[in-house]
Amino acid sequence: MKPDSNQFEIVLPSILAQAFDYLALEGMELSAGDIVTVPFGKSESLGVVWGKGKAVLPAGKIKNVKTKHTEFPPISESVRKFIDWAAWYNCAAKGAMLKMLLPIDDIEKQGRVHINTQIEINKINLTPLSEIQQNAADNLNAKLVKRFSVTLLDGVTGSGKTEVYFDTIARVLNIQNSQILILLPEIGLSVQWLERFESRFGFAPVVWHSGVTPAKKRGSWQAIATGQARVVVGARSALFLPYKNLSLIVVDEEHDNSYKQEEGVMYHARDMAVARARFENFPIILVSATPSLESYYNSKQGKYTELSLPIRHAEAVMPDIHLVNMRNENLTSGHFISNILREKLAQAIAYGHQAMLFLNRRGYAPLMLCRKCGHRFQCPDCSAWLVLHKSKHSPKLACHHCGYNIPSPDTCPACGEKDTLHACGPGVERLLEEVTEFMPQARVAVMASDSMGNYNDMSQIIADMGAKKIDILIGTQMIAKGHHFADLAVVGVVDADLGLAGGDLRASERTYQLLHQLSGRAGREAIRGQVFLQSYLPEHPVIKALISGERDTFLAAELTARQNAAMPPFSRLAAVIVEGEKEEDVIKTANQLASALSTKNSKLHLYGPAPAPLFMLRGKYRYRMMVKAERNVNLPDIMRSWVDSVKTPSSVRIKLDIDPQSFL
Repeated sequence: MKPDSNQFEIVLPSILAQAFDYLALEGMELSAGDIVTVPFGKSESLGVVWGKGKAVLPAGKIKNVKTKHTEFPPISESVRKFIDWAAWYNCAAKGAMLKMLLPIDDIEKQGRVHINTQIEINKINLTPLSEIQQNAADNLNAKLVKRFSVTLLDGVTGSGKTEVYFDTIARVLNIQNSQILILLPEIGLSVQWLERFESRFGFAPVVWHSGVTPAKKRGSWQAIATGQARVVVGARSALFLPYKNLSLIVVDEEHDNSYKQEEGVMYHARDMAVARARFENFPIILVSATPSLESYYNSKQGKYTELSLPIRHAEAVMPDIHLVNMRNENLTSGHFISNILREKLAQAIAYGHQAMLFLNRRGYAPLMLCRKCGHRFQCPDCSAWLVLHKSKHSPKLACHHCGYNIPSPDTCPACGEKDTLHACGPGVERLLEEVTEFMPQARVAVMASDSMGNYNDMSQIIADMGAKKIDILIGTQMIAKGHHFADLAVVGVVDADLGLAGGDLRASERTYQLLHQLSGRAGREAIRGQVFLQSYLPEHPVIKALISGERDTFLAAELTARQNAAMPPFSRLAAVIVEGEKEEDVIKTANQLASALSTKNSKLHLYGPAPAPLFMLRGKYRYRMMVKAERNVNLPDIMRSWVDSVKTPSSVRIKLDIDPQSFL
């Protein structure tokens, strides 16, 4: 018995791994790629026809397709192949990958978004390029006719990388019906970027990120699917949308860790963007002043084309970077800003300039303890200390992992003593308190994810900084990337060593990238910028590389260290996270998995199992394992078959992370 000829395999946007067979109604012609609505359980669901049906079931057991959405073009074969590949590579359910392509349940409803379909090419007003910028732009533009290629646009901060790829965007817009996607790692980066884009091109691109309202998302999705949206700028999820004729992807700040999705379907948007460009046969541009080691290595191996912009644009020069050896500082208790940095902050403000202070810690203090009994406040659901917050509302202790919080107490809950609780270490709120103490006349603001209610708050701070309504901006890593403030003269890094601890494979690389990007905020126009790195580890290779400015020497040393340890990019990693509410079940499952992995394969090496650094997260116990494999190993298939070989209790969940970026 064969499946009915009107029977079709349909993938639903859900966490389910399998597809389902449905029958086309009489007179309904279905083809692979069609978007349909089908009954599923007691409700209805969107789905995509993946091909002919495969199930052999008695008549009446297969449900009928309810609606074929002819108002939207079908999902192309190349995109379906990309979804198939991405699901395989990331060890994810195909339906979960499709859910990112069809994130709107009610696409039939009319969304609200203004799309400018009449782009006047002759009115695009690009900034004139320097000779070195023009050479890079010409090289990029030559690749437009050669279809798939990967180009690493590697330029120092302030070198005009954005203006170079704007030139390429203008060329692609000349191609009829072409669509362009620009990925930004965080929505905060889009504020000034959008202003610059609209001033150059005369129209607003479609914006896609978590802060966009559902109605606007419906309108944007419809415009993208029908090809009306010519330019889309968004966070990582924008990569999976159903573009009708995607012709170019730009991944700005390609090194940024925010491109890694850590929850749900785990994937790296930069790598998936390269894969999508390959499947759909168009060029992709990776942009960074501090490329990831993977991209840097690929460019040196000739896999990617490298274009370099080694100097800042126009009159701007790179800032002077100074080391502040905190071993020689004698700061009084509760103070964290060195004397030289205080002096330079005051000097900058006196001259009418602006300054930034960076500390990658939210809140007031990362830990509260009792000086008498030593009690520390810990989250009941996570292996993490509670962070003290003082701003806006009454003081509270909060967990930055699960959101648990309690009012900050006056007495120790362990020993009952009053006035013995002590805030240990600084957060950005504490720096605000210190700055206003020694510079009460300065206009100071804090930029951190929990000090701003929404995207509009972030936009307002950036606008106020640009309008010189803020003298000193204090912030976490949100202030480090992409912002351009013409009068920013001084950048102070309060704890340059903060990201170097913990044994993370990428700790040095990430810290260098973050601090280099942060340093690049200073002196972007006529003002000569100064950067002050407060460090207790002045001999650390990262600190020395930042002070000397020898970026390539640092990257070469990092690559050598990775090669000696046979770590990425010279090998591949996959992580297994075993989690559950019962500790004994988690440990048992982790040990069974470790025993099941074949030791006969000499190309694999297993690390663990061991308790995760965050042993408890959101009420669940966690064990981790790491598999290292040679580059030619089919790692996704090995990981799938390995995990499938072990019977897992219903109380335990196993998560696979190919190419992990975090080890918590």
